[in-house]
Amino acid sequence: MPHATPKLNAFPVFMRVEGEAVIIVGGGEEALAKARLIGQSSARVVIVAEHVEPALRAWIAENSASHIAEAYHSRHLAGAVLVFAATGEEAFDRRVSSDARALNIPVNAVDRPELCDFFTPALVNRAPVAVAIGTEGAGPVLAQMIRARIDQLLSPSLGPLAALAATFREAAERILPKGNRRRRFWADFFAGSPARAVEAGNLSAAHDAASKLLLSDAVFGGHIALVGAGPGAEDLLTLRAQRLLMEADVIVFDALVPEAVVAMGRRDAERLAVGKRKGCHSKSQLEINSLLVSLGREGRRVVRLKSGDPLVFGRAGEEMAALREAGVSYEVVPGVTAAFAAAADFELPLTLRGVTSSMVFTTGHDLKGGALPDWAKLAISGATVAVYMGRSVAAHVASRLIEAGLSPDTAVAVVENASLANRRRFHGTLADLPSLEARSDLTGPVMTIIGDAVAGANFDHSEPLAAGKHREAGLPVIQGAVS
Repeated sequence: MPHATPKLNAFPVFMRVEGEAVIIVGGGEEALAKARLIGQSSARVVIVAEHVEPALRAWIAENSASHIAEAYHSRHLAGAVLVFAATGEEAFDRRVSSDARALNIPVNAVDRPELCDFFTPALVNRAPVAVAIGTEGAGPVLAQMIRARIDQLLSPSLGPLAALAATFREAAERILPKGNRRRRFWADFFAGSPARAVEAGNLSAAHDAASKLLLSDAVFGGHIALVGAGPGAEDLLTLRAQRLLMEADVIVFDALVPEAVVAMGRRDAERLAVGKRKGCHSKSQLEINSLLVSLGREGRRVVRLKSGDPLVFGRAGEEMAALREAGVSYEVVPGVTAAFAAAADFELPLTLRGVTSSMVFTTGHDLKGGALPDWAKLAISGATVAVYMGRSVAAHVASRLIEAGLSPDTAVAVVENASLANRRRFHGTLADLPSLEARSDLTGPVMTIIGDAVAGANFDHSEPLAAGKHREAGLPVIQGAVS
């Protein structure tokens, strides 16, 4: 037997209030809260109270609201479309509620559900778009928590975009046939070039793009978003990345992008794994470039998910070049790179006043050449160095830097699976770093940070790198921070 959908005791509606009177009876905090809520609409807000508190008096002046400075009487409710009883006194609120019901005017008594004909929602305002969250008065705090999460998901440009759409609605219905053609126009309007122009604050360009879209008979082009998936934890994904995932027709993702991040996309989106996995075929970079170009030319909206930030060892440059050459629209969305996540896991200042004011992002493989790269010289001069994916070349990194003049006692911090709940942290010195190569238990991505600033990290939840060497030699392990 199918599960029955729970029934709502309060059905949500949107009431027209433009130019209509909404009466709020009360002069204190409760009245001010409702005034601020209704003040987001185009209603005429009328406050009825002999005396109002200073904050409400200021709000009335700033918002050109009306104030009837008289003792309340039922005649004050005449002509209102909504009434709020917000006196803070139960008997008074009950009287206002009774008077409103006698006049067939819907009434809300603040924090008194039994006296309410309707409940005010927690409101996400992107006028003319609005999202209202209600709990039938049972959990206002819960409604506010949900509102805060939805507010983060919706772009601030959504309102202006919807207002622009309203100006094209009649023309779209006149010019475009019902069905796929019209639906595709609106899909591309809200997710394509008009939307991007509005988000960039260029309303004139948005109008031109929408007009071109409406009159064009050409096949609509796709759009590729090169998106940073962050270091692993899904709640470190940016809000823009999350919005694009919800709009994507196709999600193309690397091996290091966790399933939890991929799952934040639309459930009906096509998912294409292109990253390297042991024992499985993986696509070459040229094949990935070709795939993205092909999807774009098919008119698909694509999110290309890359671990960390697309522009930090993410080979985004090659993909952008291919898309530019093919004339496919694209954008880049930054992500939290692994170095920042590892530093946060260690509470480690990457720059530290009086110690270091510069840092280097690199891979250990850069040290395999005959000459030292420029960043090695920076490390010796005091820069903080973040080494990506360096476990297998840790001994080489350490030996080359020590040979170049970096002290073997330079502090080192290592994180496996930065930002994730199963992360592991290790600390020590440059001389201890080679022990990483023998750690067969480290199967996740490893981030290494080297430099004098590392000594300022919190090592309370990490273990010494030297512990592995001591255990192999049968020596006691001494816990403690880097000195």
